[in-house]
Amino acid sequence: MLKPEVLRGDKDFNAVYKKGKSVGDRYVVIFYKRNGLDYNRIAFLASKKVGNAVTRNRARRLMKESVRTTDPIDKEGYDIIFIARKTIAGAGQNDVNRSIGNALRRTELKERKKDTKK
Repeated sequence: MLKPEVLRGDKDFNAVYKKGKSVGDRYVVIFYKRNGLDYNRIAFLASKKVGNAVTRNRARRLMKESVRTTDPIDKEGYDIIFIARKTIAGAGQNDVNRSIGNALRRTELKERKKDTKK
């Protein structure tokens, strides 16, 4: 049984790349687009530019753990692609957490915190 919250298929990926928005940070690039569903579909990618298979798998694991442990994505109904940059190869978990957090804050996927100061 396939998990429904995982983004699959060329058609869906191409739609996100062509019609979606993107935000980049030091270690990751995030592409996102509304999908019309009640849940988010997420993909984690690392191209051969990142390094060999071990390095690419480590990059994907770092990104998955970062998304799992940091502030959750507040809005539902999006297709989201996290792409590792070459610079992620030597990065630690805290660096990736910070990078993904910064990138997510610049997207519309996180609720904006309102100033409580008067």
